[in-house]
Amino acid sequence: MNKHVSHLAGLGLAAMIAGWSASAAADIPKSPEVEESGKLTIANTIDFAPFEYMDAEGKPTGIIIELAGEVAKLVDAELDVQRTPFPSMIPGLAAGRFKIAWETFSANSDRLKQVDFVMFIKAGIAASTSPEKKNEFTGDLPLCGKRVGVSAGSASDFLVDTLNAECAQEGKEAIDKSVFNSSTDIIQAVLADRIDARMDDATASSYFEVTSKGKLVVLPTLYDVAPLGLAIAKGDKPTADMMVAALAELFENGTYRSILEKYGMGAYEIKEPYFVGDMEALRAE
Repeated sequence: MNKHVSHLAGLGLAAMIAGWSASAAADIPKSPEVEESGKLTIANTIDFAPFEYMDAEGKPTGIIIELAGEVAKLVDAELDVQRTPFPSMIPGLAAGRFKIAWETFSANSDRLKQVDFVMFIKAGIAASTSPEKKNEFTGDLPLCGKRVGVSAGSASDFLVDTLNAECAQEGKEAIDKSVFNSSTDIIQAVLADRIDARMDDATASSYFEVTSKGKLVVLPTLYDVAPLGLAIAKGDKPTADMMVAALAELFENGTYRSILEKYGMGAYEIKEPYFVGDMEALRAE
């Protein structure tokens, strides 16, 4: 093939790719808010690496921020990240202050009374401690009698209450739970020996084990493996349809897997994004 023909073929391929991209974007329904504002607005803590955090230049980054940026491109909108404390997210959705709270929410019956979810990843919950204390966590209930830090209102917060009941049933010392608003504060509390361990999403725990360079280690017991999702206001079908369709495109074109693998989280991908409006809709992954 001569250079002229090759050039034309290249142009043809580029046009085909552009056409596919335009077609994919055209198939994604925009919510009224995105259509009117030109913005994809999400509530996010920007404080839960590797999902969201500030980079060295002070810009938000991480798995969720990158996924949200790709969704914004697909719906031809500007990404607007509103920094919001985690405990304020579900009340904020219920009150209509924003339409999307993009964190790694686990679904439970209480939350589903107020919000719906779009699942996009899976994980369990794990405890992290210092290397010096790792061998102190033994037996079937290794957290009994330990000082454990959790994020307010998170799945870990509720899990520790459940584990505490098991400790009492077995006649073991209670877990001393401390509640924090910042993931960073929990880590500092472990490092300063104010608490013995932190309970957190297993993906984030694995990430911090690497980035702390050995200052934190993940304990082997994994709790409550389940799908995790972003939250939207109860019954907000236009936003739900938009997010499911946009994420489905990112799953299909490989962007989703690429972003997860960039942060070492490929093991936590799910087969496809899906809507959850009640507990029966949850899928085993």
